[in-house]
Amino acid sequence: MAATDARDRMLKQAEKDGIEFFLAMFVDMHGKPCAKAVPASAVDTLLTDGAGFAGFAVGDIGQSPADPDLMAVPDPASYTRLPWKPDVAVLHCDPHVDGEPWPYAPRVILRRQLDRMREERGWVLKTGVEAEYILVRRTPDGGIVVADELDNSEKPCYEAKGLSRMWDHLSTVSRYMNELGWANYANDHEDGNGQFEQNFKFADALTTADRAIFLRYMVHVLAHEAGMAATFMPKPFSQYTGNGLHTHLSLWDAESDAPLFETDSDARGLGLSDLAYQFMGGLIEHGRPMAGLICPTVNSYKRIGVGAPNSGATWAPAYNAYGGNNRTVMLRIPEGGRMEHRGVDGSANPYLAFAGLLAAGLDGVDRALDPGEPVTDNLFALRPEEVAARGIERLPVTLADAVDRLTEDKVLRTALGEVRSGDFVDYYADVKRREFQDYHARVSAWEIDRYLTLF
Repeated sequence: MAATDARDRMLKQAEKDGIEFFLAMFVDMHGKPCAKAVPASAVDTLLTDGAGFAGFAVGDIGQSPADPDLMAVPDPASYTRLPWKPDVAVLHCDPHVDGEPWPYAPRVILRRQLDRMREERGWVLKTGVEAEYILVRRTPDGGIVVADELDNSEKPCYEAKGLSRMWDHLSTVSRYMNELGWANYANDHEDGNGQFEQNFKFADALTTADRAIFLRYMVHVLAHEAGMAATFMPKPFSQYTGNGLHTHLSLWDAESDAPLFETDSDARGLGLSDLAYQFMGGLIEHGRPMAGLICPTVNSYKRIGVGAPNSGATWAPAYNAYGGNNRTVMLRIPEGGRMEHRGVDGSANPYLAFAGLLAAGLDGVDRALDPGEPVTDNLFALRPEEVAARGIERLPVTLADAVDRLTEDKVLRTALGEVRSGDFVDYYADVKRREFQDYHARVSAWEIDRYLTLF
């Protein structure tokens, strides 16, 4: 009945909005959005059967050219009208094959986790994300430069002039967020030249993941129409601050919608419940293997744990630790009732990231893990051996290292599920290892400059 109600509500809203086309959208393993434009006259077929795709052509989603069509079955509750093209609406989809949810599909993996937790524990995961991006222009030689040539300050963060020069773009994104009901509450120039962040209210994890994908799509389209390009790449410029996807996490009671991470009697003074500390203990326990999911590209490891950029401070974590309002740790507690994971970067697939973080946190709850006392020091001001002496582990330094750790983690392996080739984590690792090897085989300009005539 609930599914029928959601379908009927969506159809009524689409008719009211004058929708002429639906974009049946889903993402591959890397978070790349794929879609078909379906005319409104065919919406009944779309909702019943889904939109068909040759799965192998999509990208890394576990199909070969010999496989049956991948059918993208819409979630009516995800209906999102395009503010810049109001006769078109996106429907986020769960890919199916032969009538069954396709276990390689990231949205399917997250939904399965969330449904299981609701059924077994009566809990809901809510998340909020801080999506950072940089506006660039292509140069004739194929390189990139910051789109605003005047945005060259050594300390550009929160700069009013840099914010104002991109006013048309930023105000349009803000206005569209509010039209969609996302409750945009802040827009700012971030720490990197040409870097911006536009925040919206948290929601249940599946909704937030859908919105993160839609936001990337929207920002790309609007930047392109303005003669620019937007990049969520973790580290597009070696000298500037990289792009994160800081993720805020909290558990809630499914029946009463009561927050489960809040308390007024926290002896550590951070406003977190015992459940929250146990969840955080799981995030730290699995922190290094999780890097393979939340920092999923070669470029990711040029963002975390490196020296300070031109602005003077790196805002990406290097160490697997937590603290209060401390931006040098992986897990920051900005206020009671939630935690911010600062390790997630702009290349992360939000569906896989949330699925992994939830599994890690729940393992901490099941094992009643204690994360220890919060870190109050500036970890970047300490020597590595001082940090190690405190029992604080360093995050992986390459994608290859992170993926090896990921495959060894039984909790994450189980959570990501089985696929026809075995476990999803092995399929994922195979793709990522090939990605690393392709990168590692390329000779860079840095190597030529350093070694060509050295010997």
